[in-house]
Amino acid sequence: MDQLAKDSRRATVTRKTAETEIKIELTLEGRGKFKGTSGIPFLDHLLAQFAKHGRFDLDLEAVGDLYVDNHHTVEDIGICLGKALAQALGTKEGITRYGSAILPMDDALILVAVDLSGRPYLAYEVDIRVERVGGLEADLLEEFLRALVNHGGITLHVRKLAGRNGHHVAEALFKALGRALRQATSREPGVMGIPSTKGVL
Repeated sequence: MDQLAKDSRRATVTRKTAETEIKIELTLEGRGKFKGTSGIPFLDHLLAQFAKHGRFDLDLEAVGDLYVDNHHTVEDIGICLGKALAQALGTKEGITRYGSAILPMDDALILVAVDLSGRPYLAYEVDIRVERVGGLEADLLEEFLRALVNHGGITLHVRKLAGRNGHHVAEALFKALGRALRQATSREPGVMGIPSTKGVL
């Protein structure tokens, strides 16, 4: 069941499958607070960074088949977050639409650029030199982002400009994603209508 409180820029999304049961509550005009757990501590750390730097409030309840591996849980959280973002944005009237960030974290330097275009597209050029970071498979970062863009209607470009430490690269990515989405979702004062000549996003 998906719920959207009108005009509040807030959404609640639930998803239940044979593999996972996820509930996400997202508030765009938040205080940067993350609450809850995915059952994967390093993913929780990344989601907390995303919320903090996006100034979003993100509440998560997740139960997944982690005895199999982390894949289903990570992907389904990405699906729910994408849906929640799309619902919270509503018609997208008055939003900035575009956002970008180049963010350093020690040796890591990450570029993230987003367009809330309604057209899902992921360009992912991030090489992480280790198989796992904090117990999370490094290749699941791409799967999370693909689920996010497919269900959020987002064009997303992510590129590693520098970085050897996998923890720093992953954390910089989620911080930059939060900042870029904060910019893209923000309302421009005095601007009315949809930011597209098509009249719809």
